[in-house]
Amino acid sequence: MRLQKHFDSPGDDSTFRSYNMDMRRWLPILALLAFPALADTVRLYLKDGNYQLAREYQVLSDRVKYLSAERGDWEELPLDLVDLDRTKKEAAEREETIRKEVKEQDEEDAAIRAARKEVEQVPVEAGTYYLHGEKLDPLKQAEVKIVRDKKRNVLKVLSPVPLIPGKSTVELDGGAAQLRITEERPEFYFRLSKPEALAIVKLTPKKTLRIVETANILPVTNEVEEDRQVVATFKKEVGEQLFKIWPEKALDPGEYALIQYTDGSLNPQIWDFGIGPAK
Repeated sequence: MRLQKHFDSPGDDSTFRSYNMDMRRWLPILALLAFPALADTVRLYLKDGNYQLAREYQVLSDRVKYLSAERGDWEELPLDLVDLDRTKKEAAEREETIRKEVKEQDEEDAAIRAARKEVEQVPVEAGTYYLHGEKLDPLKQAEVKIVRDKKRNVLKVLSPVPLIPGKSTVELDGGAAQLRITEERPEFYFRLSKPEALAIVKLTPKKTLRIVETANILPVTNEVEEDRQVVATFKKEVGEQLFKIWPEKALDPGEYALIQYTDGSLNPQIWDFGIGPAK
């Protein structure tokens, strides 16, 4: 048997993954074709601990008739010499092992297909998308402000950021996000606009605003020291510049945001949300 697979292009990852999944299904069949004697062999155990390799066997009144896998002929053994219980037990265990392996492979293939279908629903535009049930909703990007602590001077609403030495805060207007999520461990898809870090952070509400992080810009060097409450998350790359992200543990009620950032640039992109009702 000869299997062929043609690819549209060397970089066609989805075709390559499909080919791999198809090959996993073919491997057991190929193994059977390559080694038919081993695939159909049963160990016909004797009571002295030895065994005969048989393609099949028949239990008669006083003897066991079997087709020898080694010699290809039908042969016979006295029934009182054959350990039928051990023979049947091993055959049943082997059948159960094969059944479990097939079931596990089917479940894995189904999970791969489901994940692929889910990813195909994510728009190609950069941004963050909230996954709940079978729905995938885009999150609205928040407007970010960089505010100097002392006089509450707004340094930035849009890029670029003027790096002025001193302490500043990265803030969002409003004491609570409009998007309220009831799930304690929400899942998001994050399609990056460029190679950067991504995270879920917990925000600090202050009446009419929420603090995303604090930053200290050092004099002379303009080095930026940032402090943010990063939530422990799982991240999985599921496509080019496409990641799935979700919390490791249940989130407490409060204000949160997904951020795309480069450390030291003080120029994060932010998508805010809240867990539980707004306070």
